[in-house]
Amino acid sequence: MKRKSGVLLHISSLWGERSCGAFGKEARDFVDFLASAGFSYWQVLPFCLPDGFSSPYSSFSAFSVNPYFIDLEQLCDVGLISDEELAGCKQETPYVCEFDKLKNERLALLEKAAARVTLGKDFYTFFETHPHTEKFCEFMARRAANGGKPFWEWENDQSDTNVYDTWRFICYVFVRQWRLLKEYANSKGIKIIGDIPIYVSQDSSDVWEEPENFMLDERKRPKRVAGVPPDYFSEDGQLWGNPLYDWDKMKKDGYSWWCDRIAFMCEFFDCIRIDHFRGLEAFYSCEPGAANARDGMWMKGPGMDLIKALKKVVGEKQLVAEDLGVITPEVKALVDDSGFPGMRVFQFGFDGDPENTHLPYNYPKNCIAYTGTHDNDTLLGYLWSLDDGERRRILSYCGFEDGYWDRREAYYSVIRTMLECSADTVIFPLQDLLMYGSDTRMNVPGVESGNWGWRVTEEQLRSIDTERLKYLNELYGRYEDPQKKQKKNEIR
Repeated sequence: MKRKSGVLLHISSLWGERSCGAFGKEARDFVDFLASAGFSYWQVLPFCLPDGFSSPYSSFSAFSVNPYFIDLEQLCDVGLISDEELAGCKQETPYVCEFDKLKNERLALLEKAAARVTLGKDFYTFFETHPHTEKFCEFMARRAANGGKPFWEWENDQSDTNVYDTWRFICYVFVRQWRLLKEYANSKGIKIIGDIPIYVSQDSSDVWEEPENFMLDERKRPKRVAGVPPDYFSEDGQLWGNPLYDWDKMKKDGYSWWCDRIAFMCEFFDCIRIDHFRGLEAFYSCEPGAANARDGMWMKGPGMDLIKALKKVVGEKQLVAEDLGVITPEVKALVDDSGFPGMRVFQFGFDGDPENTHLPYNYPKNCIAYTGTHDNDTLLGYLWSLDDGERRRILSYCGFEDGYWDRREAYYSVIRTMLECSADTVIFPLQDLLMYGSDTRMNVPGVESGNWGWRVTEEQLRSIDTERLKYLNELYGRYEDPQKKQKKNEIR
């Protein structure tokens, strides 16, 4: 990978008037912003249908989509929803996603649009070539016909045909709209980094369709569940509760489900981050009824066997190893052997250990470096939480010796430090470019409510000094002005 930089912002956080960011004009304007500031990557969070707590890391299917990202203006333009129906989707606030409003109204509106559409050959071809997504639609239809109960409690094999038709419409339109947006981004020199959770939900079409891929008992309930031990984010660890994969069984068919999953993601993204990559070397296993994750145990994962299978699928596209958490020599060796870039996080670097891998001077070339991830506090929130001595030491490391740490130049010193580091790729959450505090944090791990809702406004985005960012990107070799590049080629 050449030296590049980018911005982390989920689709839901885009501005607009419809309670949630979407694949419309605002998304294209954000692409233009990235290009104007000399960035080359737009990193997003998972595209799957989020759970009841609005988390995109838990879903009814790894092959699902988020209906709230569909741009309603485009549906209105082709007559699938009316002007009056569009006006009825006006949001109350531009600052957060209105998840309750979306849950109460959006699917009902999309059901109306689905009933009005004339389907062509492309629609049926899409589902012929995407059988797992077809199964997801069937799963949602059967779940609705069984009163929304989890699949192991279903009492009949009936399906709600309206739900089935609506979800097929949603999946098809979602993919069509995203393809157009991605083509636009790529035409502007912006590549998309996507994200996939390592696990799936127990009540999901993935487990319902192929239960043999998971460690389940005769009732199709997990024998053991996923989590992580105590760490930076939680003293009790995190008890995620996802069913664990039966890696021995998956190996017998060449990890076909995982290969299908990665192939599906390759349709959406130029680069794919595998969340909790360390779980492929060894995964943390907990008792299903445990109070917390303190007493779990480590079990061996598929390692390079799976990675070799996935490499055959991705071709020239890039996979990224989210190698955060409890990193053993075995995990480090797996990341090295895979050849995938790992991750480094500025906020994890200042524990007093000069050999800390998250200190910028220790960053390897083949990695993606972040000021923070979607799970971290914002840079301002992080610095605010430190005592004065720690804060001064960190800013001094970044070349800022002024005692007034709340000045904008203090944060630009961190941005400079990141851009000049040796990591091939540097990613900034948009909140850190805006220099916003903890109230704009995207997620607090282990806390069920109050997450994933932050949105930026257009006015806020326009306050960012794009010329300065472009200058810094060019100064540190992460952007090359096309005109200068052309003159250079002419001289040669």
